[in-house]
Amino acid sequence: MGVDSGLPDFRGPEGFWKAYPPFRGRAFSDMSTPHWFRTDPALAWGFFGHRMNLYRAATPHRGFEILRRWGQGRPLGSFVFTSNVDGQFQKAGFPEYEVVERHGSIHYLQCTQGCGIGIWPSRDVQVDVDETTIRARSALPACPRCGAVARPNILMFNDWVWDEARWSGQDVRYMAWLERVAGRSLVTVELGAGLGVPTVRDECEARGQLLIRINPREADTPAGGISLSLGALEALEAIDALRP
Repeated sequence: MGVDSGLPDFRGPEGFWKAYPPFRGRAFSDMSTPHWFRTDPALAWGFFGHRMNLYRAATPHRGFEILRRWGQGRPLGSFVFTSNVDGQFQKAGFPEYEVVERHGSIHYLQCTQGCGIGIWPSRDVQVDVDETTIRARSALPACPRCGAVARPNILMFNDWVWDEARWSGQDVRYMAWLERVAGRSLVTVELGAGLGVPTVRDECEARGQLLIRINPREADTPAGGISLSLGALEALEAIDALRP
């Protein structure tokens, strides 16, 4: 979904290395792990700080508005279930209470030492990143309670210390919405969810009576689904043009 807003595509090693040449030879899953905040926090915040800056600067494409309009036109509305951590749905005008961010959000932080402060917004955090090395060259974000290095409130790979309190609250609202629509025909519009981390694919297959899978590379669906081998924006605009 974010690629059409100009955000990098991390799928496959070549896509990751194209976005981050200094990390050639390493996989996205190698870099998106919490241990870097302990062993090399300048590297960790170079990577996540660079992404934070990209996401803040990005403008959501028109496909977000199309989806929001479709949802607003339904009697019981809609809900966003995303594994993206970029906050683009909220930036595009989707209400915070109608979004569940299964892997957390880069726009919130937690303490690496688990001092009990909980989760706080990262809106006041600015990270200056050397783009030739992808290392932070400014002061690192710190916990306002204990002073330890902070980290994004994102579920990373091999992450056993992610504070899931914010996601848990979102999930409660999501489950309540699913109860309200129980017994009705639920359409799931899945955008760009890959097989590498199938969180969103599994959710869409489990919940929807009709699955529309939009994916330029991995669009195969179970029986009865609609498969569109297109990018998100192209597919959403094409569907929208066919609606009465």
